[in-house]
Amino acid sequence: MSQRQPRAQRGVTPEPTVSVVRTVVAAVLAALGIAWMVIYINVAQDGQQLTWMGELERWNFLIGFSLLFLGLAIAAHPDTPLGRGRGVVVGMLGCFLIGLIWIVVYYMTGQDLSIPLMQNLGQYNLVVGIGFMAVGFVYATKWE
Repeated sequence: MSQRQPRAQRGVTPEPTVSVVRTVVAAVLAALGIAWMVIYINVAQDGQQLTWMGELERWNFLIGFSLLFLGLAIAAHPDTPLGRGRGVVVGMLGCFLIGLIWIVVYYMTGQDLSIPLMQNLGQYNLVVGIGFMAVGFVYATKWE
């Protein structure tokens, strides 16, 4: 009678567990990035309230989108629900499509931008669209 080898020794890798901490950190970073930009546009942009934030001007968008993209990139790890199985495909295609739609909407509206965030960003809308696509490539590297 032969003894059966454990799964790890037979060449089958065990399924990674979901890290609640990594998932929460990814969600908090993404939400914080969105909240940062919403607060800047709606409260601090005029310089009347949150003057320290108003003084940063366009740097607020860099901070907000950096937090958002960092949260999405952390979510691409196999220890998060978006970083495994169908979640990778959803994250990858979602980021690619959001980036593409962002750029297309920017070009379609031309100089007459009536969308508040896009109006404030100007030519930096291209950087945002490409940033979403770059995060899509982070997901693509995790796809098996």
